[in-house]
Amino acid sequence: MDTRQAPGCCPVCDGFLAITRLHCDRCGTSIEGRFQVSRLGSLSREQQSFVEVFLKCRGNIKEVERELGISYPTVRGRLEAAIEALGYRPGPDAPEEEQGNNRRKEILEALARGEVTSEEAIRALKQTKVAGVGGGQQP
Repeated sequence: MDTRQAPGCCPVCDGFLAITRLHCDRCGTSIEGRFQVSRLGSLSREQQSFVEVFLKCRGNIKEVERELGISYPTVRGRLEAAIEALGYRPGPDAPEEEQGNNRRKEILEALARGEVTSEEAIRALKQTKVAGVGGGQQP
C-alpha cells in the first residue's frame, strides 16, 4: 500500500487542517470525528525534514550544516522558523522587534545566497509576522 504523509497545513490558505476520519487497514474499523494534528505534524514538509535532520545530528549545528550543505545562519534561521511554527516565541533575551528584524534579515540573506527558494522565503517571512514578531498578531 502506498502511504503518503498527510499535510499539516492547507495548501490553499496555510490554515491548519483537521483530521476527521481515521481508518485501520488491518481490521477495517473507521472512526469519524475531529482529531488534532500533533504540533510536529503541523510543520511544513520542509520543516519536518529539517527537524528530522536536526534530531539525527543530535542538535549539532555543524553536523546539520554538513548534512544539508547549508550555512550556519541558514541552519539557525530554519531552526528558529520551526520553533516559531510550533508556537514557541523567541527567547526572552532579545526584544521581539529586534528578533523579528534579525529573522527577516536572515531569511532575505539566505534567499540572496540561493540557500532557500522564493517560496520558502515568503512562507518564512509570513510565519515570522504570524508568530507575533514585528507587529503581527498571535494566532
